[in-house]
Amino acid sequence: MNDNQVLIDRIDQFLTVQLDELKIHKTGQLVAAMEYTLLNGGKRMRPLLVYATAESTGLNTNVADHIAAAIEMIHAYSLIHDDLPAMDDDDLRRGQATCHIKFNEATAILAADALQALAFECLTATPTSSDVVLRMIKKLSGAAGSIGMVGGQMLDLEAEGQSLDINQLQDIHARKTGALLQACVMMVTDCDETISVDKRNHYEMFAKHFGITYQIIDDILDVTVDTATLGKPAQSDIKNHKSTYPSLLGLTDARLMAAKHVECARTHLNHVPANKRLADLLKHISQRSF
Repeated sequence: MNDNQVLIDRIDQFLTVQLDELKIHKTGQLVAAMEYTLLNGGKRMRPLLVYATAESTGLNTNVADHIAAAIEMIHAYSLIHDDLPAMDDDDLRRGQATCHIKFNEATAILAADALQALAFECLTATPTSSDVVLRMIKKLSGAAGSIGMVGGQMLDLEAEGQSLDINQLQDIHARKTGALLQACVMMVTDCDETISVDKRNHYEMFAKHFGITYQIIDDILDVTVDTATLGKPAQSDIKNHKSTYPSLLGLTDARLMAAKHVECARTHLNHVPANKRLADLLKHISQRSF
């Protein structure tokens, strides 16, 4: 079993415990719908990024568990909302029916709402100082809210059917995808007040370029890989008339742009300690085929 699988198993177990604690309450199908999405596999890229950063900074893994879980809960809630008929209207996620198809639309919405609330409840139980917890809550709420992920999703919806330029596209994805990925790194650095401003800036810039790379590759895969391999509808961006890196730049130049951001991320990694796991994750997302 490789190191990443050990960490994936760790976060899956931690998430399972969080949900099991809710089962003593009578909430109908709510916890089942939450569990269906949260524990439905996935790459666990965000938790892996949290754990890799924690290894780099020397953060206690028990603290990292809460950060990784909270971010994954926010991510899971966003996937439920993304798939809804009013949003991307998708019926397949990670190789199985989306939450609103498996249950119903109302249950899916409530499950997403509950996952968002559970994320912040999980953070409040982090075994660290109240000052650190407060900083992390502020960071995650900013990354997930109107100036981050949700705001990016709104801009993405408004941009459907429009022809964007590359700067507009990057702004949307910096919020919709990048903000939460950056939070994976910066919430960990928020736990250590001894990290210098210079090193903190290198972590932040690494996370920024990591997020851009992740989105470019995601856009490329959407038009080059089939539905069975992706585990979700292929060419959904085309169906929804969205601008993407390949549609604006072409596949060749989109790949070149991804490579440029990988190199920028690597440059910043050279200025932070214990960066092998972070470097391996960067390599993985840049070379992934699904």
